[in-house]
Amino acid sequence: MLQEKQSGSWISLHWWKAIGSALVMYSIIAGLLGKVPVLPILHESVRNLYFHVTMWFSMLAIFSFSLYYSIMYLSKSNINDDINAEKFAKTGILLGSLGIITGSLWARFTWGAWWVNDPKLNGAAISILIYFAYVVLRNSMDEEQKRAKVAAVYNIFAYVLMLVFVMVYPRLNEVDSLHPGNGGNPGFSSYDLDKNMRIVFYPAVLGWILIGIWISRLSARIEAIAYKQMNISTDNKINENDEII
Repeated sequence: MLQEKQSGSWISLHWWKAIGSALVMYSIIAGLLGKVPVLPILHESVRNLYFHVTMWFSMLAIFSFSLYYSIMYLSKSNINDDINAEKFAKTGILLGSLGIITGSLWARFTWGAWWVNDPKLNGAAISILIYFAYVVLRNSMDEEQKRAKVAAVYNIFAYVLMLVFVMVYPRLNEVDSLHPGNGGNPGFSSYDLDKNMRIVFYPAVLGWILIGIWISRLSARIEAIAYKQMNISTDNKINENDEII
C-alpha cells in the first residue's frame, strides 16, 4: 500500500515532466519524418520551423518566468526567488542560443550566408548578449542581498529591452527585414504553417517550455540545497569560534 501511495504521489508531482518529454520526442520525430508543404526556396529546410521557432517561443516563456521571480524578490526579498530568477534566465539564454544556432543554419541554406545584416537577427543576438551581461553582473558582486537586488532590477530592464529588440523594432514599417513576418514578408501563420505542421509545431512549443521549466527548477533546487548547506557550515564555524572564545 505504501509503495502504491508513493508511486501515485510521484505521478501527481511529475506528470508534466513526462508530458513535456513526450511532446519533445514527438516533435523531433514528426519534425524529421512528417509531411511538410512544398515551398520555393525553403524546400525541406522548412522543417527547421519545429526547432528554430520553438526555441524562441520557449525562450520568451522562460524569460517571463525569470522576470516574475525577479519581481517577487523585490517584493518579498526571498532568496529562493533570486535563485529561481537566475536559473530561469540561464535556461532562457540556452534556448536563445540554440535559436540563434538553428537560425544561422537555416539562413545558410535559404539566404546563402550564416548571418546577414537583418534587424531581427541582430536584435536577437543583442538580446542574448544583454542576458549574458546579467550573468556577468551577478558574478561580479559578492554581497548576497546587493547582488540579488541589483540583478532583479537589471533583469526587469533586460526583459523590456529583449521585447523591444525581438518583437517591436523588427516590426516597424520602415525596417527592412528578410525574416518572415517582418518588413512586409509573410509570416509563418499565413505562409507555410499548414494543418500538418500545426499539429507538430504547437506541441513542440509546449514541450520545450515544459522542459525549460524542468531544467530551471532542477538547477534552482540544486542551488538552494548548496546555499542551505553553505549557511549551515558557516553557522557551525561561528558556533565553534564562540565556544573557543
